[in-house]
Amino acid sequence: MSAGQTRDREVEPEEVLAPSSVVVPTGDELARLAADGGTGATAGAAQISSAALSQARADEAAEWDAVVLSSFGGPEGQDDVIPFLRNVTRGRGIPDERLEEVATHYRANGGVSPINAQNRALLAALEAEMRDRGVETPILWANRNWEPYVGDVVRQLHDEGKDRVLVLATSAFSGYSSCRQYREDYGVAVREAGLQDRMTIGKIRQYYDSEGFLLPFVEGLETALTEITAQDSYGEGPTRILFAAHSVPDVDAVASGPEQMRDRFVGGSAYVHQLLSASREIMARLADRAGHGSVDQLPDWELVFQSRSGSPKVPWLEPDVNDAIEKAAGDGVGGVIVVPIGFVSDHMEVIWDLDTEARETAAEQGLAFIRTATPGTHPAFVAALVDLIEQRMVGRSAPERVSACAEGTWFDTCAAECCTKVLRGATEPRPTVAQREPGAPLPVGTDDDGAVVYA
Repeated sequence: MSAGQTRDREVEPEEVLAPSSVVVPTGDELARLAADGGTGATAGAAQISSAALSQARADEAAEWDAVVLSSFGGPEGQDDVIPFLRNVTRGRGIPDERLEEVATHYRANGGVSPINAQNRALLAALEAEMRDRGVETPILWANRNWEPYVGDVVRQLHDEGKDRVLVLATSAFSGYSSCRQYREDYGVAVREAGLQDRMTIGKIRQYYDSEGFLLPFVEGLETALTEITAQDSYGEGPTRILFAAHSVPDVDAVASGPEQMRDRFVGGSAYVHQLLSASREIMARLADRAGHGSVDQLPDWELVFQSRSGSPKVPWLEPDVNDAIEKAAGDGVGGVIVVPIGFVSDHMEVIWDLDTEARETAAEQGLAFIRTATPGTHPAFVAALVDLIEQRMVGRSAPERVSACAEGTWFDTCAAECCTKVLRGATEPRPTVAQREPGAPLPVGTDDDGAVVYA
């Protein structure tokens, strides 16, 4: 069964998917990038100084009245499913009959998305960690597509006199859906409440390069490598590691990250570049823990994508995880380990698309299969998120900004030209918070002497 047929819940059977034009390195090219440090900079580009760039991309610490853990949201019962999907697809004119076809995975889980329980657990863990550190700033929870809604939380905070708000999104990577859309949702909420001149909204930077984000994946992968060969279905071939992330349309992939930096990203995409950087660092740490001199002594790995939707005529990032599993079987692999690198918790795209569909594909191909855990409430991940919060606060002795990857930490405040998208029916982007002034100089790299280069 091809991913271009029935696995896509919005693609009719027998329709062929438009191929992606974004080149995601595999095989020898991926190995070369890993050996070179995986920065993805264009040939001849100056080496990046992580410390200098991290400092140049940092905002000054400030006073914040509240922190808001912000997420996608999900239904909490069968009666919520269609209203939730209406919110997700708002403006696309999709009839309820079509939404019901897409609702299969929620219906199969009692109409409940696991994401809400995951976020409640993460919120409680963050509250406890902040309390233990003496951080008295309150932390709340808001969703883009379900209760508690961003707009409601913004009005609540203003009514309580809390007008300086720091947003922490449950997404580690750059992109429209994973970063800018959150900033737009807060921009719309502030405008609709008439609070443009009264509320200040900041956002925690993308944290794909945080050691606390990477460590849970390293530990899970280390365990999986020892367990997979014991499965009865394990074949005679080697293990293959698949780092899985949510697919996005090509146009969104190439729009991710600042426009001024596109030539520095693998495939011209900050999203793809960051996924590859994080995956490479996980493999490097795994090699260190195993006492190997290099990742060459570990199983082969590649970046794959999942959960595509929409018109088959629109190209999305590939390869699809199911196609990659089928290819692995054809290559004589004995088992596959799927690492959900693109996700911070075990929500529906993980539970359904990986634990159900990808696992079924592996079984059909006679392959052993393990899906490793997401960071969830792993203590290192929770501590890392609170580190990020403290780094933005006045009077906190926060840990130094350090990137586990080669390119330095991401921007505290995004460029105006970062991850732009005009939604269907609109003539211009939505109002956005936490962004630089249009045309403001952007620290994009360093020269041969280590000085920061601006564009």
